[in-house]
Amino acid sequence: MDRFVSQFTNRLDAKGRVSIPASFRAVLARDGFEGLFVHPSLDAPAVECGGNALLREIDQLLALHAPYSEERSSFSMALFGASEILKIDSDGRVVLSESIKEFAGITSEVSFVGQGEKFQIWEPGRFHAHFEEARNRVRDLRKQLNSLYAGPGGPRSQGARE
Repeated sequence: MDRFVSQFTNRLDAKGRVSIPASFRAVLARDGFEGLFVHPSLDAPAVECGGNALLREIDQLLALHAPYSEERSSFSMALFGASEILKIDSDGRVVLSESIKEFAGITSEVSFVGQGEKFQIWEPGRFHAHFEEARNRVRDLRKQLNSLYAGPGGPRSQGARE
């Protein structure tokens, strides 16, 4: 598996370290990035995490904007200017900086949430609330898609005519 999938919740230890889930560490190792690249999410009170694959996604996003443009500069500042590279110790743990913990509202526990090419770090209570909102949005989107496919002229109705 070369994607970050599933969700895990781990406690911070007395030194502020948290263990990255083993399956996430395996993806990072295959990715070849030394450490863990992190930046505050643009959309949620969470931290985006990954390695080379995440950096490639950011580079692709930046490439959509003209060099030296205000848009590119803003994205670059938001994604690289607030980023950190965390060292992963021999036991698979990282120390979350105070700025990361403050941004995400993390105190004693961390939820790791896989998102394919990247994963997010959340305060567990905030994650559960966000997860429920996301599930409800997906249900609504699925209903909209189903009505498009089932409506007159939609792919389902065309298939039914044949």
